[in-house]
Amino acid sequence: MFGRSKDSTSPAEQATPGLVEETPGLIETGKGRPTPKRRTAEAANRRPLVPQDRKAAAKDARAAQRAERDKQYAAMQTGDERYMPAKDKGPVRRYIRQYVDARWSLGELFLPVAIVMLLLNLLLTSVSPELAFLGLVVLYLFIIGMVVDVIIMWRKLRKKLTAKFGDAGQQRGLMMYAVTRVFQIRRARLPKPQVKHGDYPE
Repeated sequence: MFGRSKDSTSPAEQATPGLVEETPGLIETGKGRPTPKRRTAEAANRRPLVPQDRKAAAKDARAAQRAERDKQYAAMQTGDERYMPAKDKGPVRRYIRQYVDARWSLGELFLPVAIVMLLLNLLLTSVSPELAFLGLVVLYLFIIGMVVDVIIMWRKLRKKLTAKFGDAGQQRGLMMYAVTRVFQIRRARLPKPQVKHGDYPE
């Protein structure tokens, strides 16, 4: 009479099973968990920072550098500025090359003259020290004349660059670019001369 019935349950106890059964479903369908497709895409997009075969990668890099050097050398032989080094590109530096190559300069004769005079000096030292000393004097006079010739060349060239290119003709490094080319033997100049002696650019 006063005992509790076995089938009688409180409202809280009746609601508990439903909550327990629904909770796993909520965890499984949570939005924070990536789907398998997303995992697959992320794995496919991952790339190693360091190549697996370093020797093969280094070999390919050397081959690419060698091909680039060959392309630049061929361009300097033909005058194709598309593949020349950056230091030789542009209308200003092309004008400098053409002007230097068109002009007869003492600088382009310096190397052969210096070699001949030094050999003569070695031969004459044991025969006639006076003649050997005279040979050195001639060599020094040639060097002084060569320096004067370069100064005259650069002054004329600088005026032409300013008149033709304006501020672009006053860039730093142009004088050294011209002087370095003057002291090179004509056949050994790179980029290769594209004009003859006396054929000055306009």
